[in-house]
Amino acid sequence: MLDQTIKEQLTAITGEERFSDTHEQRVVYSYDATPGFQSEPDGVIRPASVQEVQQIINVCREHRIPVIPRGSGTNLCAGTVPSQGGIVMVFTHMNQILEVDKENLTMTVQPGVITLDITKRAEAEGLFYPPDPSSMKISTIAGNINENSGGLRGLKYGVTKDYVLGLEAVLANGEVIRTGGKLAKDTAGYDFTKLLTGAEGTLGIVTEAILKLVPKPETKQTALALFHNMEQAAESVSAIIADKIIPATLEFVDQPTLQAVEDFAQIGLPVEAGAVLLMEQDGEPEVVQRHMEAMQQICKEHGAISVRLAQNEEEAAALTEARRSALTALARRRPTTLLEDATVPRSKLAEMVRFIEETAAAYEVEICTFGHAGDGNLHPTCMTDVRDHAEMERVEEAFAAIFAKAVDLGGTITGEHGVGEMKSPYLEWKLGHAGVEAMKAVKQALDPDNILNPGKIFAKDTKKRIVLGGGSRG
Repeated sequence: MLDQTIKEQLTAITGEERFSDTHEQRVVYSYDATPGFQSEPDGVIRPASVQEVQQIINVCREHRIPVIPRGSGTNLCAGTVPSQGGIVMVFTHMNQILEVDKENLTMTVQPGVITLDITKRAEAEGLFYPPDPSSMKISTIAGNINENSGGLRGLKYGVTKDYVLGLEAVLANGEVIRTGGKLAKDTAGYDFTKLLTGAEGTLGIVTEAILKLVPKPETKQTALALFHNMEQAAESVSAIIADKIIPATLEFVDQPTLQAVEDFAQIGLPVEAGAVLLMEQDGEPEVVQRHMEAMQQICKEHGAISVRLAQNEEEAAALTEARRSALTALARRRPTTLLEDATVPRSKLAEMVRFIEETAAAYEVEICTFGHAGDGNLHPTCMTDVRDHAEMERVEEAFAAIFAKAVDLGGTITGEHGVGEMKSPYLEWKLGHAGVEAMKAVKQALDPDNILNPGKIFAKDTKKRIVLGGGSRG
């Protein structure tokens, strides 16, 4: 708990109305969207300017109080859980789109702007902001930046880091730095823009961002391909990419997920199919038409039961929205839902899907799989109950085996969710000991007192490598 002197220092910065340490507020900000992680902060503060952020940081540094920057709390790696107490910093009072620069194709925003509002504003100007995490209706841009969020359009357009041109951030010493800018080229020193993007608030507090916009695509088409099984769908994905087609969206859903989504959305999805590919292409009309025809043919050659082209924008939007609702639909099935994001090279997609199915059976847990097939980003999702300790142990072992397999196949433990606290024990599997130590050195240099989101990314202990069927390896 904070003593009265510290509370007075903080309320002097923001006023009493924007600082709270009531039990209700501490409980509300004690967790995010990650099951199984909860810890109450000592207080919650809502700055309204970069100057207030600086002052808050200075108070917290003086008293060695952790500061946890937080958007809407939609992240899935326990990245905003205040596991060591401290102050949760919420940016609801810094939520303005400051500028749309059509000459330089940029948008400058404050950290608390909702992602969907950025998308809508860009489109209103005839432009396009491509990153589209499934949580875009409620997630904030600084949350996207901290976790380097991806989305359905990641295959063709990339992820959040590809659209962050510059940042304003407050460091752990209270100083403000500005990185990048409205530039197509900039090689002046270390790339701190990229370093802060995906750093999960452990190196600095983002207070402003310059985002890259692109011209809005002329047209778009959407299709749904049905398959008997996931392997046929995965093989089709590899064949599409091998044919030098890069779709705007190339998503897959397995049969249990499909059934859950249809029960939730009720839009007439073909629940009899073993797997479904959602394919979307945008751009010039002639190119879109040619690519869609080629993708339909490739799917049929790899065993598709049928391929259906959306007949209008409403049907296309319904199909895309159905895919975005996969987590929500699955979460209705059991009390606890664990959504992961192991990623492998596209050529290993079918092998990884098969391994996930085998792993679920071996550990006697229910795992449904959907995700961004085009970039190899799988979302194995386990429906369980956190109160069943024996089952939760099997779930943890199953996911450890899945992470180990992903790394063995040349992949990674996370493609877009971040490391946070939940995946920190597995980081060394991907980076090796030397890689983790190098990252710790950067953290120590920029935050020597360890007040910025402590306990994230770096684990106290590294997990042993789990292999299917039992046993471990180093």
